[in-house]
Amino acid sequence: MPYALFPTAFGACGVAWNGVLLTAFQLPEATPLVMEKIGGAAPAAPWREAPPPTWVGDIIARVQRHFAGHPQDFAEAPLDWSRVSPFQCAVYRQAWAIKPGFKRSYGDIARELGLGPEGSRAVGVALGANPWPLLVPCHRVVSATGKMTGFSAPGGIRTKTRLLALEGAELLSE
Repeated sequence: MPYALFPTAFGACGVAWNGVLLTAFQLPEATPLVMEKIGGAAPAAPWREAPPPTWVGDIIARVQRHFAGHPQDFAEAPLDWSRVSPFQCAVYRQAWAIKPGFKRSYGDIARELGLGPEGSRAVGVALGANPWPLLVPCHRVVSATGKMTGFSAPGGIRTKTRLLALEGAELLSE
């Protein structure tokens, strides 16, 4: 499966694709990126670094602009939805609806999906498995009180807070 690593103002990111759809995206890490890490289980074809096609290059350029302080909306990114369950897809589409500079709670998304009181936990689990963080903006989902919780991407809560601040979201401090 082809992939590309690329620099941003926050550090190196990675992206993988399968012809016309994105299969994985990796936020910047302190350690070097390994495609098996960003792409999950090994694909049928081996991982290989490759020059990105034009459409992937366009997404890379937008990610670089985003990290440089010019927030982007990736709601039209061509994602390989076959990598996720129908429930995850529903959660990710709700996250896609949150525009840069805004936040919603796990409970908000659970209610939107018609889930009961425990639904926010299921939403959090789905967001924790997001193969396209930033592109599917799971960092824009916060606790019911507005606190930064539940971010499993590299850098954890610090990265989540940095992304929200970069996008101009209102942040609460204790």
